[in-house]
Amino acid sequence: MSPIGKLSGSTLAAWLSDLEVDRLERVLAARPDAVSPPEPRSFGELADRLQRPASVAPVLTGLALPHLQVAEALAASGPVPCAALADLVDVTGTESARGLGAALEALADRALVWTDGEGLLRMAAPLPQAWDSPLGLDAPLTRLLADTTSEELRRMLVALGIPSPGTTKKHRLTALLEHHSDPERVAAVIASAPSSTRNLLERRASHRGEQAQSQAHFLMFRTPPADSEPSVRWALERGLLVRDRHSGYGSTRMPAEVALALRGAGWRAPFEPVPPVVRTVSVTSAEVDREAAAAATAFAAHAASVLATCSAAPPVLLKSGGVGARELSRISKAAQCDDIVVRLVLETAYDAGLLARDGGQVAATDGYDTWAEREPAEQLTALLHAWRTLPLTPTQARGEDGKALPALAGTPPRGGCPQAREGLLAAAAQLPADRGVHSPAELGPLVAWHRPLAEQLPQDTTPFATTIREAELLGVVARGALSPIGAALRTDHAEALAAACERLLPTATRAARFGADLTAVVTGTPSARLAALLDTVADKEVGGTASVWRFSPTTVRRALDTGRTADALAADLSAVAVGALPQSLSYLINDSARTHGRVRITPAACVIHGEEPALLAELVTHRKLAALGLRLLAPTVLVSRTPLDKTLATLRAAGYAPVAERADGTVRVEKTRRRRAAAPVPPPPPLPGQRRRSVPTVTPVTAGLSTLAARLRAAPPILPAPDPFGTGVPYGTDTEEIVAGCAKNLAYSDVRQLAHAIDADTAITVEYVAASGNRTVRTLSELVLDPPYLYAWCHLRDDERVFTLSRIHGVMPG
Repeated sequence: MSPIGKLSGSTLAAWLSDLEVDRLERVLAARPDAVSPPEPRSFGELADRLQRPASVAPVLTGLALPHLQVAEALAASGPVPCAALADLVDVTGTESARGLGAALEALADRALVWTDGEGLLRMAAPLPQAWDSPLGLDAPLTRLLADTTSEELRRMLVALGIPSPGTTKKHRLTALLEHHSDPERVAAVIASAPSSTRNLLERRASHRGEQAQSQAHFLMFRTPPADSEPSVRWALERGLLVRDRHSGYGSTRMPAEVALALRGAGWRAPFEPVPPVVRTVSVTSAEVDREAAAAATAFAAHAASVLATCSAAPPVLLKSGGVGARELSRISKAAQCDDIVVRLVLETAYDAGLLARDGGQVAATDGYDTWAEREPAEQLTALLHAWRTLPLTPTQARGEDGKALPALAGTPPRGGCPQAREGLLAAAAQLPADRGVHSPAELGPLVAWHRPLAEQLPQDTTPFATTIREAELLGVVARGALSPIGAALRTDHAEALAAACERLLPTATRAARFGADLTAVVTGTPSARLAALLDTVADKEVGGTASVWRFSPTTVRRALDTGRTADALAADLSAVAVGALPQSLSYLINDSARTHGRVRITPAACVIHGEEPALLAELVTHRKLAALGLRLLAPTVLVSRTPLDKTLATLRAAGYAPVAERADGTVRVEKTRRRRAAAPVPPPPPLPGQRRRSVPTVTPVTAGLSTLAARLRAAPPILPAPDPFGTGVPYGTDTEEIVAGCAKNLAYSDVRQLAHAIDADTAITVEYVAASGNRTVRTLSELVLDPPYLYAWCHLRDDERVFTLSRIHGVMPG
């Protein structure tokens, strides 16, 4: 029996109080965002948290397509019996009935839907607000006519030819509702309408979102739509359309009963309980394991190279934040891997705590040193855990406007990004055994079915192409099927994931094969010690499943510069060699050591020279001059570690009479320059016709505290209260709705502040990210909305500027 049938109680709190402990744990597991921190709470407080709007939105992103379709149908129809819901979504076969039961069970597990004592399916209060017009239907007639007067209802009844049952508003509204609830009677009225009105009503009933588009058109251009008069008047007189009294622009809305009657008795809400059919091919588990092992091994080796490069030379951050294209190219070239791999490694390593921002750089942490000493399987496991929960898509290289994005840019977290990976794991897990998709692109429709609200990137040519490519690079998906690594990652079981990685990935290689062509070849992932030794004495040419280093006189000299001797270097290489070192490599090391250090460079702040060797020898041995750090290079040449002026003063204080020379060897003549104060420069006179800008002055406040308190108490509010769902209306004004649709990076409180500033013509301060990636704070006034742009006077530039709403990341009072 479906859990829906077991639910009782008329409210969510009553239902929760009747739940068993194990079922309550299932609800909390499905909605981990609803209760935080995880401490014991009362059922009343738990019910209150589960019904808050903020707790519903994250849950919706984790629902599959049939779950969302059933929830939308319930939001459109209101509390209905399960049989009525099944009729609305056209559940006729066994498979669709089973899909409806599974959808209701999934919604019940998340405390979104339950059955009351009368057998009606009820929803959590914030859930219907997730859709502006569920199923393309507006509000029911009861809600739309709530503010209609009794006289207006009487005129509607007269136009419909219905005798008025009484003189009160309640009786007249009941009669009108009874008439409009009968689809046949509504169809008969519409059949007698003028052709223009009939076409208008049929178009409004069959096209989703047309009403919102017409309202936006009217809002932007301040002109009534083409179908306003007289077609609309006939429908308004009969209650087939209702004038919206709250919009302020006279727009019309179609009651849900009228729209359903126009769609006909055969119309059903969309319901897809079965995932889309994709082409599959036969693939064995051995083939999947082999390809997954190769991909995972290559990624582990690349990750070690990328992080070793970042450890040796930390990438520099851009002024606007993030690692730019130049640094990514440098790391990619040094680690011998593609840009997409570098981005994936940087983002996952940063989330895993292996990298951290250090001033203007991204440097390795102490955790990296521990990570580098581990086996490749353990290294990959740490990065896989980070990838699964990343609140962004790590390899996203382009923004919505097509501009290049830096890595580690600190973009705001998006819940749809982890859900895309969850949908991919779920889609691949549902494939038949020993079958894989014909091409990786065909996984996209399956991901969209499992997670329709998951984040899709503008750069993807096919649905979720970037996420699928990341899974292939990590060995999560191989040959179009879920690998053992992906199966363990889907269960979120740490021990199972570690075991799968350990089974597929080889251990770190601790030996290298040295060739007579002055190369060293390492198959698999080299150990940290081996890679550090070879990086010191050779240049890496190839990375991946097999790495190649090449020796040259320059690389050997680089190793000798670290203080190693030729014998010590040869001994270290022999310790990691498979067999004896080639004779050519031994000759290269000895020849480089023979010429190493023949020319030496000594640091010196200044040079002292003279014609009397005895005098210079006296300076070296003078006890009062020991602090200068004098050193005899030749009988007539000394070097000093102290700068020239200080050395000159010290020698003169000791009784000597030195003179200073310029860089060209001539004697420097010392002259004392008298110090004078600079006269103040008067400001330039204003140009003809130009007014001198006044300097703002600060007026001291002399009023007492009681006077100031009275002023503050009497001052009118200048900002709207940030409570969007207090009245049950998603947006307070049309401006808020338009701003929220374009500025997707803003929280709702910021949307309300920006919309209020536009409507009230007040100044506002915004955090803006330019196309170059620079993040600035601007104070704007004289705001003019022209979606998706905002025209305003920028106080920073002292000029009129155009701002893209999607680039506004924060709003503060002006």
